[in-house]
Amino acid sequence: MSANGYSLGQIGDFEIKQLKVFKTVVECGGFSAAETVLNIGRSTISMHISNLEARLNLVLCKRGRAGFSLTDEGQIVYEMTENLFETLDGFRATVNNINTSLTGQLRVDLSDKISLDPRSRFPEMVRHFHEQAPGVRLTTRVASMANIERAVLNDEADVGFIPYHRKLEGLEYIHLFVDQCYLYASCDHPLAALDIADQAAAVDLYPLSHAGLKPHDFARNQISGMNQSAIAYFYETRLALILSGCYIGFLPEHFAAPYAEKGQILPVATNSRVYDLGVAAIFRKTSQPNRSRELFVRTIRETLGVS
Repeated sequence: MSANGYSLGQIGDFEIKQLKVFKTVVECGGFSAAETVLNIGRSTISMHISNLEARLNLVLCKRGRAGFSLTDEGQIVYEMTENLFETLDGFRATVNNINTSLTGQLRVDLSDKISLDPRSRFPEMVRHFHEQAPGVRLTTRVASMANIERAVLNDEADVGFIPYHRKLEGLEYIHLFVDQCYLYASCDHPLAALDIADQAAAVDLYPLSHAGLKPHDFARNQISGMNQSAIAYFYETRLALILSGCYIGFLPEHFAAPYAEKGQILPVATNSRVYDLGVAAIFRKTSQPNRSRELFVRTIRETLGVS
């Protein structure tokens, strides 16, 4: 019991969830930046932090016009939270490794449409993995690239499949394939009536729907100076905006092909507006031993024929 007579008592799932929210807010540098990662609103994040502070009987952070910062107590709680999750992950991995046959859970996060792209060979990977480890419970989620990177780095996902434009320290990458991304417009868009040269001269005038991420150099050069008017990370929603005739946007050629063949959309300014986007499987370079993850990574390599 502390000097003020307060005793924390038992820690349960609810407190663990609040600590995860707190950890993410700290790592994002504030509530606003954490909204996208956590996929919850700022008011909900604030409620979680306030409830956690009440539960711990501590003020963990300062927030307001001056920005977000940790109190001394908050810094200690953050460091202990990191230790707590590392210990929980270590316990889970160790128990998995005790068993002669693989059990437990494999957590795989995938970005937009990758699982159904035949070039990814994801169904084949799952089949080979299941043949060797039928007792492992596979959990899959669809998320944005940034959320998947963070989940894998934080050991909240074992493997991720993402379109990537950078290589982050702490992650290993297994290259899957490359997409060529073209700028598309609906067939009734004003650009559709122009020739390629005139399209190239006019594209900056029209509203652009884009992924809302910091792109790699090639992509940044393509959208720099364009009228970035709407954000649509997932390809389906970006396509819907393009089909509205109100926006143009970049899409992978493979994804856009069925709609182009039906005459619903067409690539524009193809002589100048195109870039390559790699797709990869990612996992942590250093983490607690996890036989399920190691087997799945090995299965990915064997399926693709890479070392």
